[in-house]
Parts: sequence; structure tokens; C-alpha cells
Amino acid sequence: MLKLLFLSLFTFIPSLPFPQQTRPTLSTPDGVTGNLKRHEKFPSKYVDARNVDVWLPPGYEQNKSKRFPVVYMHDGQNLFVPKLSFIGVDWGVDEVMTRLIGEGKIREAIVVGVWNTPKRFAEYMPQKPVVSSTVRPLKDFPASRLAQIVSDKYLKFLVTELKPFIDATYRTRADRKDTFIMGSSAGALISVYAMAEYPNIFGGAGAISTHWPVGDGIVIDYLKNHLPAPRGHKFYFDFGTETLDAGYEPYQRRMDEVLRKAGYKEGKNWITRKYAGEEHSERAWRKRVDVPLTFFLHK
Repeated sequence: MLKLLFLSLFTFIPSLPFPQQTRPTLSTPDGVTGNLKRHEKFPSKYVDARNVDVWLPPGYEQNKSKRFPVVYMHDGQNLFVPKLSFIGVDWGVDEVMTRLIGEGKIREAIVVGVWNTPKRFAEYMPQKPVVSSTVRPLKDFPASRLAQIVSDKYLKFLVTELKPFIDATYRTRADRKDTFIMGSSAGALISVYAMAEYPNIFGGAGAISTHWPVGDGIVIDYLKNHLPAPRGHKFYFDFGTETLDAGYEPYQRRMDEVLRKAGYKEGKNWITRKYAGEEHSERAWRKRVDVPLTFFLHK
């Protein structure tokens, strides 16, 4: 009887609140369309603290019982606020989402912008490809730099700390089919790697201007044997033809072949797009971010 009473009491003990730092400290700065919350210096036991922005769709406040899909995006300071962006031009995700929702092309969704840190490469470079004995060594990086890679810890932060907080704080649809991850350049690499490592968490990965040439395509070689099953997963890839993107096409074609052999069907659960004349920048990505968002969130 005492044991049953103890178990009963334990069952009803509420979970401890998240740290004080996770409360939103800023709402909708100038230049942002819609409702943006900022959680400053979000703490983690795995990686350095960083800001996290949460964009809420128009219907979030209108329907208090409705739950929403979530898109997690890297390089969060480049997504919503022009003055914070790397080149002074943001992705305009807030504007694009508002337009697509207004046109009835996508389901309303929450977008979580995870800011990068000075350790961007260390957090975004997929870790297992460079340490796996089944893949050739990454000869173009010194051992000291490779030793700093912490992308597996970064993914643990996303999956075991940030996502539970977002699901507990906001009205989300937390299942795999409603959870997506997306980024550009190295942020594209970590997005693909995230779905390969956590196929039960993420249902779609968007990879814009994927920086495949690092290690001469070592991440592609790793993915040959580590892609999630096609059922229940979607991939979006694209590339331009100017600046850094100019060298991406041969690598992307290699990745396309990996997808085909794994059973992915182009146009169904996988898309690759070429954007002739487009450069490697937020200026270019804001022109086409609607494509992956529509692919993942279409009605």
C-alpha cells in the first residue's frame, strides 16, 4: 500500500519549470512581420548558450486550442531581422510565412530560429563522417580543428533540450510528421545529418546551398549508408551557380544518386532545384525559401 501511495504521489508531481533564462525577453522587434519571441542565452549542458527566436503564425492567438507544426532553422539571427543578418539582408521568413499562409498554400506553423555562435563550423559540421573509420580521413582539415567538432552535442541540445522546451511552452504538434529542420551552407549539412541521426524526431530536412565540397563530399559518402527510410521523411536540396555555389552541382548530383538508390522519389519525398545565376547569400535564399516551406507544410 505504501509503495502504491508513493508511486501515485510521484506520478502527480509536476515537472520542474525551465530556467529563468528561457522566458521570452523580447517581442516583435522593428522590421518583423507577425509575432516574434526571443529567448536570450538559452542554456544547455551540451553546447554554449545562444539566443532562440520563435515566430508564431497569425492564427496562434486567434485559436487558443489549435496546435501547430514546427520548423527549426539554423543561423537564427539571419532569418527575421535585417539589421542582425550577416549581410544586412535577412531571409524574410516572417514575411514569406505570412504570405504563404494568407494565400492558403501552407499550414500555419511555428518557426524556431536557433542562433549560431562563434563555434558555427564546430557545431554544424557533421561529426560521425569525419571520425568514422568507414569513411576516408578529412585530409584538408588539421587534427586540431577536427577535435573541436561538437555537432553531435549540438543535435543533443536541439532534440533533448530545445525541442522539449518549445513543445512545453508553445502549442506545437510534436510528432515527426510535423517537425522539420532547415538551414543553408553548413546549416544545410547539419540539417541533413540531424534527420539521419534522429529519424524519429524529424520528418523533413531542408538543405539550401548545401556545402557538400567540405572534405570532398565526405558527408555524401557517409549518407550512403545512413539515410533514414524514405517513408515518413522528405528532403529538399537546392544550389545556385554563382560565388560559392558555383562548385556545388557535381556534389549535389552525387547526393541525388544516393537518394535514388535509397528509394527516394524525386517530386514526392525529395526535391532538388538548381537556381541559375543565384549566389551564396541570404539575398538569394530569401527569394526561394518559400519552396521548401511549401514542400514541407503544404495543405
